[in-house]
Amino acid sequence: MLKWFWLSFTGFLLAVVLLFIAISFGWIGYLPPISELQNPRNRYASEIYSSDMKLLGSFSLSSGNRMSEIYQNLSPNLINALVATEDSRFYDHSGIDGWALARSLVLRGIFQIKSAGGASTLTQQLAKQLYSPHAPNFITRLLQKPNEWVIAVKLERLYTKEEIINMYLNQFDFLNNAVGIRTAAQVYFSTTPDKLTIEQAATLIGMCKNPAYYNPLRFNERTRGRRNTVFQQMEKANMLSHAQVDSLSKLPLTLKYQRVDHKIGAAPYFREYLRRILTADKPEKADYASWQKQQYVDDSIAWATNPLYGFCNKNHKSDGSPYNLYTDGLKIYTTIDSRMQKYAEEAVHEQITSLQDKFFKEKKGRSYAPFSRTLREQDIDDIMNRSMKLSDRYRNMKRAGASPADIKKAFNTKVSMQVFSYRGQIDTVMSPMDSIRYLKYFLRCGFMCMDPNNGHVKAYVGGPDFNMFQYDMATMGRRQVGSTIKPFLYSLAMEEGFWPCSQILCAPITLNLGNGESWTPRNGSQSRVGEMVSLKWGLSQSNNYITARLMSNFTPMAMVKMMRSFGIRGYIPPVWSLCVGPAEVSLQEMVDAYTAFPNKGVRVDPMYVTRIEDNNGAVVASFEPRMNEILSEQTSYKMLTLLRGVVDNGTAGRLRYNYRFSGQLGGKTGTTQNNSDGWFIGFSPSLVAGAWVGGEDRAVHFDYTSDGQGASMALPIWAIFMRKVYGDPTLGYSETETFKVPPTYNPDEGCGGQAPPEEPSSTAVEQF
Repeated sequence: MLKWFWLSFTGFLLAVVLLFIAISFGWIGYLPPISELQNPRNRYASEIYSSDMKLLGSFSLSSGNRMSEIYQNLSPNLINALVATEDSRFYDHSGIDGWALARSLVLRGIFQIKSAGGASTLTQQLAKQLYSPHAPNFITRLLQKPNEWVIAVKLERLYTKEEIINMYLNQFDFLNNAVGIRTAAQVYFSTTPDKLTIEQAATLIGMCKNPAYYNPLRFNERTRGRRNTVFQQMEKANMLSHAQVDSLSKLPLTLKYQRVDHKIGAAPYFREYLRRILTADKPEKADYASWQKQQYVDDSIAWATNPLYGFCNKNHKSDGSPYNLYTDGLKIYTTIDSRMQKYAEEAVHEQITSLQDKFFKEKKGRSYAPFSRTLREQDIDDIMNRSMKLSDRYRNMKRAGASPADIKKAFNTKVSMQVFSYRGQIDTVMSPMDSIRYLKYFLRCGFMCMDPNNGHVKAYVGGPDFNMFQYDMATMGRRQVGSTIKPFLYSLAMEEGFWPCSQILCAPITLNLGNGESWTPRNGSQSRVGEMVSLKWGLSQSNNYITARLMSNFTPMAMVKMMRSFGIRGYIPPVWSLCVGPAEVSLQEMVDAYTAFPNKGVRVDPMYVTRIEDNNGAVVASFEPRMNEILSEQTSYKMLTLLRGVVDNGTAGRLRYNYRFSGQLGGKTGTTQNNSDGWFIGFSPSLVAGAWVGGEDRAVHFDYTSDGQGASMALPIWAIFMRKVYGDPTLGYSETETFKVPPTYNPDEGCGGQAPPEEPSSTAVEQF
């Protein structure tokens, strides 16, 4: 009998040895090669950093928001809690804990004591996370164990204990899209791993046993009990005293939960713009609709000339595959300043909520609201029907086979719903058609700020609320620019020998269109009609008579060519009326164009990213400013004189008398026909910023110009933002800064060196 026992025991040991040999050579199960063990295939989220090194957000798959963290940035509380709870002899074994294994076999296997503790070491758990797929049953899981033991031993040979702890915490999924310790610390406690308190660290380590069962969002008390168990384990390991455990165990489990969602957080419009640009495919004409011809041209130019556009598809990793923004753990260092971005978002919110109240008040009780009073009822019906057909509800009903009559009935049947407001969601009862009309009341906007010296984009706001209005009016939207186009014409004139002091007749003018028709511009003021006035006065008052007379000295194509040099890429109609702003241009292009004025005639392209690093910290791409000299230095000085006049004595004068700016500033307001668009592009010696405000449809606008002009709608955003910037000494911008103009420059040189007689200003309003 004894003989058979020893034969059986020897056979069992031999079988175990052979099993491990077979696993080690890869004959049984999956054993990753050494190269993969040295570089595990982790799926890390790409991180976006501001220029002042604040994390703006990340790009990840819906269930893989993992951001790597280094061991040096892990709180000692975290490491102590992990070792005490999950593997108390971690520093004494080489991947397999023989004592824990024997204890588990005897107590759990033979005596069925489930509370006796497991035998898996931290290294085995890491092996499981890295290489074991989900086991559908107990037998499969049992068969995975030997493979994990072999992998654990190999991991111990390749990595230090600290590296194994770091890999384990970076790999673990803490649920709620919090993959890895860095994301978990941010999601559950709004902090970083190095700042986790002992109770916060114990909570997260307690989740490692079973994150679904110990989910603090759903089971607070249960998770708190598990946290207290971690404290007890730390006491057993002599990491905490009994008195500390008693005190800590009485604390409530308090979270500072931050849901991971790309729609919330800082700079959501910018982050979405960045995602769209980085992952862009090479443009193929067949992929664009007939009405997207200009977009195809823009994208094709960007693909060929902009190294950031399509970065992930134009650049490849060492293995030859393209970069994956969602899994390769790239670190993207942007030009956005987190403080200035915050001020921009605050400025937009402050102005838009105030403006929205005025808009609701103006339209209250009017049957045509929120549309223009000039629209016919049929025009309003056409707009509403187009909007209905663009809605998800309509498309879903259409796909489901609903008849036009059924769709119309559904859209006009009142139902309970929540609708948007800036003060929170409103519970109400209205028809889907009424909800579409209600949303059209809300004004849209865009804001952007650049450094004219290097192109760094400091702040980017594409709309009033990304969660509700995701169409980006900073870069995607194009709207008529009104009088903000006039500096391009004046630049052309200054290049051709005109001066700010040059005199011109202020009177109506009719220009022949060459097809038997003519164009006579309107003007919002009759001030000084019939007099000779300076160009400086004409631009400061945004006078259309002066603009048209100046335009008559050139050709429409000369104006188009000048606008192209300013970086305007879209369609530009080569007509006389171009000088008063019918062209549709993006806010980004307008802000970019104005960088030439404070930068001695050199226009600099917007720059959003300075460098990109891979998951190991190696720089895989760096970006430099791209500049184009479009005006002579002398012309740029002339334009500074003209555009400073707009602020000092013209349509942007409220920067002085309302907002009390005292430093040197330049800029131009713009208002399009019927107040459909309000613009202001302004600059200091170190910053150029622009704002646009308008309705989703051009037919949605203020009826009265007092509220609907650019100086009332857009300029306040600029002013609120700049006041906050100047008020923050950490940014280094000063209101006392001056434009770099040589002392020898005389703005009246072209007029015999003598300034024209002082000209009165008036309360001017642009009129398209």
